[in-house]
Amino acid sequence: MFYRENGQFKSSYREDQQILGIRQDRWFIFGLIAFAFLVVPFVASDYMFRAILIPFLIVSLAAIGLNLLVGYCGQISLGHAAFMAIGAYAAYNLVVRFPQLNFLLVLVLAGLIAAGVGILFGLPSLQIKGLYLGVATLAAQFFIDWVFARVKWFTNYSPSGSVSTAPIELFGYKFDSPVERYVLVLAVVIVFALMAKNLVRGHIGRSWMAMRDMDVAAEVIGIRPMYAKLSAFAVSAFYAGVAGALWGFVHLGSWEPAAFSINFSLNLLFMIIIGGMGSILGSFIGAAFIVLLPITLNQVLPPLGALVGMNFGTAMASHLEFMIFGALIIFFLIVEPLGIARLWAIGKEKLRLWPFPH
Repeated sequence: MFYRENGQFKSSYREDQQILGIRQDRWFIFGLIAFAFLVVPFVASDYMFRAILIPFLIVSLAAIGLNLLVGYCGQISLGHAAFMAIGAYAAYNLVVRFPQLNFLLVLVLAGLIAAGVGILFGLPSLQIKGLYLGVATLAAQFFIDWVFARVKWFTNYSPSGSVSTAPIELFGYKFDSPVERYVLVLAVVIVFALMAKNLVRGHIGRSWMAMRDMDVAAEVIGIRPMYAKLSAFAVSAFYAGVAGALWGFVHLGSWEPAAFSINFSLNLLFMIIIGGMGSILGSFIGAAFIVLLPITLNQVLPPLGALVGMNFGTAMASHLEFMIFGALIIFFLIVEPLGIARLWAIGKEKLRLWPFPH
């Protein structure tokens, strides 16, 4: 079989600690990245960039941030879109008040501001856990929505409450077309995904997973709960802040506080449940599913309704979307709590052992 690692020996500790230990996996990932950079920009349409690829990449980044907190550290968050809103409005104010700043620096600063707020709202995790922590993060969602809707300074005193962004400029080059924006977002997401993968494999990632599995035992062996939990909130909010800045500047262009509502937070949570909690790959799988499902339903339901003599309108597609989300969440919680990423890992393991029994 093609997918075998026979003869791929490791002769050093660095080789043994590679992110992709099997050569075939490295070929596949490198080929996928090369395809995304070298082929997709020339074959995809503007609609594909605006409606599918760019939103998929940005929400994947936000899902990675949420997965670091929920999947790796075990801290529930029901208001993660609020941290995206902080990143979006922070980036907007930085660009308005300091127009000379480089856009990449704006992204980092917006993420750092969101991380600071994330630490603040992560303080309840030191005393409460489970459903109570989820309610606390939900309160953060409503509070931040209220702040951006009522405090006019954040919107630069816009009468309508909505804000509009300036064209993205980086090193004197303006990213105007969908292709250019797609390449920018793709590069940012790849860098941050590699950072997250290395982070969870290091000391801080192991401390998060220890807190997730059994916090009392983790504290006994010397892991500080305050450091582990607050660092998870900070890093998670940082990723969400960067994703929010990209969502506002690259995807929306103009927005209001309702763009980062509680529904957005729940969709992020659905992504990591369906894709796989505690998996960077699962964040991408879940994001692809959530982005593609509404588009697929809108394309498939009208012809299907015509065949059976029923009228499946936009409202029906929206209701079916919620029904399918709920059914899939229940299915994965019962059958495979670790999501599609776990099914993918099981399939790879069976392929490596075939034709021998598992």
